Amino acid sequence: MKLKYGLNDRPSAGATMLYGLQWLMICIPIVITSTFIAPPGETVFYTQKLLAVMGITMIVQALWGHRMPLVAGPAAVLLMGVITASAQGHDSSTIYPSMMVGGAIVAAIAASGAMSKMQRLFTPRIVVSILLLISFTTANPIVGLIFSDNDHQLLAFIFSIACVLVMAVANNLLRGIWKTTVVIWAMILGSVFYYCITGFPSQFATDTVEPQLINSPVVFDPGVMIAFVFCYIALLINQVGSMQSLGEMVSASDMPRRNRRGMGVAGVMNIVSGALGVLGPVDYSLSPGVVASTSCASRYTIIPAAAAMVVLAFIPDAVSVLLTIPQPVMGTVLLYLMATQISAGLNMMQATKAVPTFKDGMIIGIPIMFNIILSFAPQEAINAIPSLLRPIVGNGFVMGIIVILLLEHVLLKRSRD
Repeated sequence: MKLKYGLNDRPSAGATMLYGLQWLMICIPIVITSTFIAPPGETVFYTQKLLAVMGITMIVQALWGHRMPLVAGPAAVLLMGVITASAQGHDSSTIYPSMMVGGAIVAAIAASGAMSKMQRLFTPRIVVSILLLISFTTANPIVGLIFSDNDHQLLAFIFSIACVLVMAVANNLLRGIWKTTVVIWAMILGSVFYYCITGFPSQFATDTVEPQLINSPVVFDPGVMIAFVFCYIALLINQVGSMQSLGEMVSASDMPRRNRRGMGVAGVMNIVSGALGVLGPVDYSLSPGVVASTSCASRYTIIPAAAAMVVLAFIPDAVSVLLTIPQPVMGTVLLYLMATQISAGLNMMQATKAVPTFKDGMIIGIPIMFNIILSFAPQEAINAIPSLLRPIVGNGFVMGIIVILLLEHVLLKRSRD
């Protein structure tokens, strides 16, 4: 691929700022769509912490980690872990310390060089399954967001269908950098349209409780920690996939070293995120599309966007404006993003020929059905599971990963070989 700017090229100050603005337009929606899990009354402060963590992560990665222009955002796999653990009655005192443990494991794997050996576990079928599992697990919270406005549920339903279809058509028709801004335009125009019908808010979002910078107290629950270990298995796959895809696209040199350093930074920043009580970061796989559309792979162009996010983190009023996006609009955007993830999974399935036989299809289909059943299981059934096992067995996403690993490497391995 012919690039105008390579990884280590430095565009002019004006061009760097322009490219940085484009990156910022992509980063903001990714952060905002995860803020609905903020503790009650702390949405603004939670968003501030998310912006700061993601911005710092991108700066460190671009300058000292994998040294590539990759967007860092809240990991969807951790979002699923938080949602499930919260539904089972666990709070931030047990959830975020588990993230610190998971981040420490990722950092240790990166430091030891064990990732090269672990990659043999991550067959194409497992990667495809995890992409699909994330999307299906998100269905429950998406439904909650879209139908959160009790007075306008029919409007929200019609709006979500129409908006997702418009976004799909726009993504198909638009070219270049405009294709990558579909989500942010949907959030802006969708919010204006929704408020034109329901009425604009009289005031911006504000916190109603005194926020705390560091999570307290700290409780290490074995069941929750094990559940998040499986979430971090998925995060490992996501992180390596994002780095490899961009690295191969721009012919980056010394990819094993870049992967090791990038994974190390991701692990450390997940420890920091857990200590701050927010979702940990992971690099997003949409970055190659941005590089392809702009012909700019310079790692320095993402730094202005990252710096702007850190600055925004210290301006609560600006964050409050960003949070005026209605929850039905957020749910609709998440619905679209999860549809694109399913598309990516199916595309990978075809490209890698991951499902050449009926049995191979069962290896993917069974974990997805486990996931769906557990995601919508009655709470009484989940509560009947012993408390130590509940965060694992009652977590549809975690059980999906466990089942796919068992089917792929143990139960159906011999019959497939």
